[in-house]
This record gives sequence, C-alpha cells and structure tokens, in this order.
Amino acid sequence: MRRAVCPGSFDPITNGHLDIIARASKLYDVVHVAVMINKSKKGLFPIDERIDLIREVTSEFGNVEVEAFHGLLVDFCKQRDIPAIVKGLRAVSDFDYELQMAQMNHGLSGVETLFVPTNPVYSFLSSSLVKEVATWGGDVSHLIPPAVHRALAARLGTS
Repeated sequence: MRRAVCPGSFDPITNGHLDIIARASKLYDVVHVAVMINKSKKGLFPIDERIDLIREVTSEFGNVEVEAFHGLLVDFCKQRDIPAIVKGLRAVSDFDYELQMAQMNHGLSGVETLFVPTNPVYSFLSSSLVKEVATWGGDVSHLIPPAVHRALAARLGTS
C-alpha cells in the first residue's frame, strides 16, 4: 500500500492545503494529514477542531486519515510505515527551507520528500494571511472551504 503524509499546522486549512492533499490522494493509497502540534505557539483553533475541520473537508477523497502529532515528523512516519512526505511549494523561498528539511528527514530516517508546486491560484496563500485578513473584516471565503469559513467567522465573531 502506497502511503504518504502531508504535514502542517493547518490553523486553519486553506484551499491551497486542500489542493495539495487532493493531488496527493490521487497518487497514494492512503494520505495521512499530520496536524503538527507546536507547544510554543498558540493557535487560533484548538487541535481537535482543526482535525474535525480537515476530516470534514477531505471526506470526499476517501483515502485521507487525519491525526495530531507532536515531535519529529520522521517519527510519525516510522510509527506508521510511511515512506514519503508530500509538501506544497508556493515560491522559491519555500524551496530553500523545505530542501533543508527534506535532506535532514532523509538523513535521519530515509523518508523521501516530494515537492508539489502549488496551484498558481493559491501561490500567495497561507493560514496566517487568511487569519490576518479575516481579523480585519476582509473576505476570505474564496480562500478556504465553506466549513472552515463558517468556523473562522464564528471564532472571530464576524459574518
């Protein structure tokens, strides 16, 4: 069975994230979405709510499993016998950092990283940007799935 992981904080999941997960789901039998926990950061959404939202918006793919993880991504991969990490790249600046991570992960465990160029429609998109624009009342409904938009509006007290 071909397995891969798409890691991230997904606070919240965006259409850019969803595009990468959807594309990975066509290439692999099972795609694990690892919602990485960074205890030094306070997220807008609690981990459990992020997981629920991701499960909801990926349910149509039929081969996506979602769970939280704290620690090294390579340990997540080892524990689940996952040989590949799938990462989306928005710009050249992403590549510099992600290449270093890929080389470290491969050196630590032999896990391969596959880079998927992001859809140009989402090349500027990040969870941080979505949260910032939404906080100031900007319309982000076209950047996130409808369920996520409803949750974000409820969290921020906007419509």
